[in-house]
Amino acid sequence: MIAIGSDHGGFALKGEIIAHLQKRSFEVKDFGTYTEASCDYPVYAKAVAKAVAAGECDKGILICGTGIGVSMTANKIRGIRAALCGDCFSAEATRLHNDANVLTLGARVTGPGLALKIVDTFLDTPFSGDERHIRRISQIED
Repeated sequence: MIAIGSDHGGFALKGEIIAHLQKRSFEVKDFGTYTEASCDYPVYAKAVAKAVAAGECDKGILICGTGIGVSMTANKIRGIRAALCGDCFSAEATRLHNDANVLTLGARVTGPGLALKIVDTFLDTPFSGDERHIRRISQIED
């Protein structure tokens, strides 16, 4: 299951991503927001990150205007490795090397066409499992 959340700035893109994921037969749990009314991104970023960290959801996707705020917030939760990606190369690399479990996107920075490709790349790329990457991840988590 994929956890997803956004603030008001990412609301429209979140809807497009949910529809795309459902077409790909992913189960999606939407943690909000549910309107375009101004709201505080940490509420939704924490909810998604906690669901992923607890194992309730396999991966998470967070969207705000730039992707920066939700990334900073999610990374405060132990066990979360959130990566802000604006291109497919970064999405692939962060899965291969960092075993990132939350993707963050900036709706005011990345258009919907590219965002969907980034989502696909992130979700379809497995962690490499290389010893050097496992060692580095453990250093992040210490």
